[in-house]
Amino acid sequence: MPGIGEDFTPDDEERLNLAIARPARLDLAVVESLATILAAQRRLDDSLGPTAILSATATQAATATQLLSEARGAIRAALAPVAAEWVQFHGWLYAEMNDGAPAMRLLTEAEEMADDAKDGTLAAQAANFKGYLSRHQKRPRGAIRHFMIAYHTPGAHPAQRLGDAVQAAQAHAMLGDHATARELLDEAAALTDRAARALPPGTAYWLTPDYHHLNFGIALLALGEPTAAAERIAAGLSTLPPDQQDSEWAQEYHEALTQARGLSS
Repeated sequence: MPGIGEDFTPDDEERLNLAIARPARLDLAVVESLATILAAQRRLDDSLGPTAILSATATQAATATQLLSEARGAIRAALAPVAAEWVQFHGWLYAEMNDGAPAMRLLTEAEEMADDAKDGTLAAQAANFKGYLSRHQKRPRGAIRHFMIAYHTPGAHPAQRLGDAVQAAQAHAMLGDHATARELLDEAAALTDRAARALPPGTAYWLTPDYHHLNFGIALLALGEPTAAAERIAAGLSTLPPDQQDSEWAQEYHEALTQARGLSS
């Protein structure tokens, strides 16, 4: 399978090919190979962008769902969250590209698969990505709806809930509802310590304490506080790993920083 990153080995490829050809060969090693490939693909998205890996991701997501349909028992239980994350990641790539119809279809499928896998972090993340897409389509009501669904999803990680509240606050500010926006920012701030005490979930590895400055910043910008917004966004951008600095998704924050600094001067 093309474009899957340096962590993908010939052994992984052989396991997957055998599992596809003969589903009886599906075992925990195959599940681990699928998870390894997915982790590599996520990192490639950070450095190369969605267009470069979309085709390979579509193939791999289809493979994961095909294998899930044939799996049984403990193997199926192990594979279910991995397959859900593959479908979610496929949807995320379309969301990054602002291609709404396939993004929403895949993310809805990923939510349902995450529910079947009883994985609250994955379900919350799929809803969060819907909120991201709505924001980029300039549909703040949709953004609020999806971010608040993510915020209230049972099993969501505190770092996810913090980010959901902040991004819902930004959308409320876009609608002129500053009171609700500030209430949500207060709720997010109250989650800061809990979010920092635990490592972010592997399915949302970017949700570090420093990362959250970015979304606090765009919320403050929407609230008409450009100086505070610029400080937050600059702090968040300065701490991004090198492979994320120029990522497709980071461009939103670079543009917001330019806007905030322009309004502050």
